[in-house]
Amino acid sequence: SFLILGFVTGLTSGFGILTAQCFGAGDAAGLRHTLTQGTLLSVLISVVFTAVSMTTSMPLLRLLNTPDNIIGDANTYLMVIYAGTLPTVMYNFYASVLRALGNTKGPLYILVVSAVVNVGLDLLFVIPMRMDVAGAALATVISQILSAVLCWLILRKYPILKTSREDWKLLPSMQKKLFLLGIPMALQNSIIAIGGIILQAIVNGFGSVYVAGFTAATRVQTLAEQPGATLGLAMATYSGQNLGAGKLERIRLGVRKGVWITLIGNLAIGAVMVFLNRPIVSLFVDAAETEVLDAAGLFMIVMGSCEWILGLLLLYRSALQGMGNTLIPMVSGGVELAMRVTIALTFPVMLGLGFLGICLAEVAAWTGAAVLLAAAYYILIHRKCKAAQALKKSAESPEAIS
Repeated sequence: SFLILGFVTGLTSGFGILTAQCFGAGDAAGLRHTLTQGTLLSVLISVVFTAVSMTTSMPLLRLLNTPDNIIGDANTYLMVIYAGTLPTVMYNFYASVLRALGNTKGPLYILVVSAVVNVGLDLLFVIPMRMDVAGAALATVISQILSAVLCWLILRKYPILKTSREDWKLLPSMQKKLFLLGIPMALQNSIIAIGGIILQAIVNGFGSVYVAGFTAATRVQTLAEQPGATLGLAMATYSGQNLGAGKLERIRLGVRKGVWITLIGNLAIGAVMVFLNRPIVSLFVDAAETEVLDAAGLFMIVMGSCEWILGLLLLYRSALQGMGNTLIPMVSGGVELAMRVTIALTFPVMLGLGFLGICLAEVAAWTGAAVLLAAAYYILIHRKCKAAQALKKSAESPEAIS
């Protein structure tokens, strides 16, 4: 799912970066054009990827060695989710535009409403209507449609975004700028997803017990990384706005504060995962399934111990993206892929670590990417600040004044 949806949402996140830079620079025309051209591109991309994803769903599941007793349900779930690609993409794009304008409460409120609707429809479709996994997927799609509509209604209230027919004409130059920022982020997500797919294929080879344990623990991990992911979204917007306004020192200060927030928050989250792993996993797995609980618990202990590394990865990656550098984050995705796959293919068998080797592959991938991103950020911000100071001195020189 993330292989497809991660690509298109990565694109829209890149579109949002340009919006933040235009907002910081006070470019009203640029804001309108990023909204209209981004909307047109999002619709086109969604149509193409819906067709591609629905065609490749079952072949990919077979390639993953998905157990026969669950492959039918897995395919049903994916087909419904892929049918809802358009609203998912539009929500992510419109939410990124709202955040670029400094409106972080709107997407939050919409997400709360969407989550409540999702849970309510899950209960309705799965229990009394007995729609099973198709019902769960349909509930997700309907909540995404609601989210996209609500975001659009909020955007229409901004006078600065009031568009005319001229704004909706195709603007190749603006579309090129959007693609240059969006494509690297899209490829980054897809590269990471490929690593996840290969990892899942290896886990599938351990049998359905480990598949169930890995899936349950991964859901907990997805929840645990949300504070870091949302702080990253804030940092991307913050960096983009301040870059557009020429306030580089504010970027430096924001990243420093972000590092402390990330470390404190993720160390606390990690501690909960390590010491309460079994009670938490029991919310997803029957207490009688002791082998599943053991596998999930091991994964959570390893992940929780290194959650702070993932937090730093997300922070530095977002800071770079907000500053317009999407190439290094894409390369970091390649580093994640290489380390995750290499270790997952070697540690379980060659070192006799079994499922522990899979867990270590995940944190090793985080570590390699985080080191690269941190180094790239500090080099980039140093160079930009140095160039800005040189420009300021040149403007203040007697020759420039005269």
